[in-house]
Amino acid sequence: MLDTLFRAPRVITAVGESARSVGIRDGRIVAIEPLEAQLEARQTVELGEDVVLMPGLVDTHVHINEPGRTEWEGFASATRAAAAGGVTTLIDMPLNSIPPTTTVEGLQAKRKAAEGAVYVDTGFWGGAVPGNLEDLRPLHDAGVFGFKCFLLHSGVDEFQPLSSAELEQYLAVLHDFGALMIVHAENSQAIDRAPAPEGDRYGHFLASRPRGAENMAVAEVIEAARYTRARTHILHLSSSDALPMLASAKRDGVPITAETCPHYLSFTSEAIPDGATQFKCCPPIRETANRELLWEGLREGVIDCVVTDHSPCTPELKRFDIGDFGVAWGGISSVQLGLRAVWSQARVHGFTLTDVVEWMAVRTAGLAGLTRKGRIALGHDADLVVFAPDEATVVSAGDLEHRHPITPYDGMALAGVVRETWLAGELLDLQAPPRGRLLRRGDV
Repeated sequence: MLDTLFRAPRVITAVGESARSVGIRDGRIVAIEPLEAQLEARQTVELGEDVVLMPGLVDTHVHINEPGRTEWEGFASATRAAAAGGVTTLIDMPLNSIPPTTTVEGLQAKRKAAEGAVYVDTGFWGGAVPGNLEDLRPLHDAGVFGFKCFLLHSGVDEFQPLSSAELEQYLAVLHDFGALMIVHAENSQAIDRAPAPEGDRYGHFLASRPRGAENMAVAEVIEAARYTRARTHILHLSSSDALPMLASAKRDGVPITAETCPHYLSFTSEAIPDGATQFKCCPPIRETANRELLWEGLREGVIDCVVTDHSPCTPELKRFDIGDFGVAWGGISSVQLGLRAVWSQARVHGFTLTDVVEWMAVRTAGLAGLTRKGRIALGHDADLVVFAPDEATVVSAGDLEHRHPITPYDGMALAGVVRETWLAGELLDLQAPPRGRLLRRGDV
């Protein structure tokens, strides 16, 4: 006897989209059979042709900021927004909280703040900063999924960047125990030499974060990964110029992967209005031609996955009062909208929903080593989304679940509606107490 049986004309599995019956017992997927299979369950969910049953998304790049900057965001609000957007597992970034997750004590503080507050399964990245080399292995043993570093100032003083020499040193240590380094790749010297980011013109801000700064840093990371053989991942790639370097490195067997984000695939610098600081992020949103080349990078497999980089702050920090890109906090709020934003653009670029699942669930789960997440497959966690791909709605920032009603997607028509999100075989009710788990590396 199954706990729940989905009968769905459209299910996304490893072989693509097809009609299937999917059976769940004790929070796991235990049966994937033809639609007409005779299976018994305590409850049966009959889905129509207008919806797709797909795996819950795995978002490996989310800034929750609690504890310490909970007024920016928090575990309850961020994970509620994630669930509403079809994300069933996320991994929280190690900075913007106080303390940052650069020691075991910092990780414990983070877990204490999250305990009983998460609506979806939640894991944690560790941080790699100057002076914490001896903390890496204890953090790894305590269950972080890998380590994040910056190659320039992070925006907060308690999370300092690594130098080029430190990057190689830290990668060599991580290689010894098979840990992953994820890197914010922008070159600080190139940015220091660029024009200052001031005023309400987006073009001035764009000039302050040139492609060359990103390209130089990506090249540096590639060579450090080539030398140390440590697993390395480029975060939020925005410069299409870096794609040939990444493609070449992959052909050479360098253990490197890369991600991009919905905002780089959706927006273009030419269309950002003066003073619209809700669009500010680092690295920046670039030109239309650049966006199209990022889509080609996904098509060719040079870019491995898509994550939101949900990075919220208070309205005051966005400086809407003066609209100055130079002083506004950089970060895009989007964890609830990532699936819809990517699908809206993917469908017009000739991709299928199966492709979106590959980028936002299968590969992100693989990046983090989450072996029971990201797929509708036997033995996997029954984290599922009922998605209506052909519906469309207009985003209203005030209706979103994250803490502050700020997002550049406000007023934008997006394709797709998340009808239901299921976690471990149970329908998520955002008005009920949260029941997500705190994950450690190796748990799933």
